[in-house]
Amino acid sequence: MTRVALIDDHESVRLGLEAACDRVGNQTVVFSGSSVAEYIDWRAFSASSPADVVVLDLTLGDGTTVSENVRRLVHDGSSVIIHSVADRPEAVREALLAGAAGIVSKSSRIDDVTAAIDTVSRGEPLNNVEWASAVEGDRAFADAQLSARERDVLRLYAAGLPLRAVAERLGVAYSTAKENITRVRVKYVEVGRPAPTKLDLMRRAIEDGILTPPAADGSVGHERRR
Repeated sequence: MTRVALIDDHESVRLGLEAACDRVGNQTVVFSGSSVAEYIDWRAFSASSPADVVVLDLTLGDGTTVSENVRRLVHDGSSVIIHSVADRPEAVREALLAGAAGIVSKSSRIDDVTAAIDTVSRGEPLNNVEWASAVEGDRAFADAQLSARERDVLRLYAAGLPLRAVAERLGVAYSTAKENITRVRVKYVEVGRPAPTKLDLMRRAIEDGILTPPAADGSVGHERRR
């Protein structure tokens, strides 16, 4: 059962999402409130574990920023989905850079929101039209300046191959492949897009067009033509 928290300062939105989660059957809403501070206080008072997924409004009425809200929730141990009208692309990008797992527009069908919760709860990247719109044309998402070899190593490694298999496929030493991945991670950190895990690297590769999003069967495609 996926434990979900809803944070939005519009009660009608929360009530609609709560009803949708209940209908799905494998999602249960453990918290519904208007601010991250309320959620953190509830966690402390109830001694409950962090929600698996927090559905968070982009802009709350308490003066907090989306970056601080996302960082606080991610640090607390939850994955975060931004639920927004997505009319402020800069704020959306801030949320993604702060660690949000993805974004779902408030104009989307309610089933798309519950499907996104399922996707994120499985640890899979959430790549959709809203995500693409948020990063399209933003140089912060295309400025890691990876070399051709680094892109090759990242493409194979992020697609699921062990690093030794990547080295064999490219005809280089294991130490060389390992050094390339290390440089890739450093470059992403330098542009504010850290990728400490293999899943994070896959997300960065998808964002930068090095990989296509996972297919329905879970397989990951190759580099898109530019």
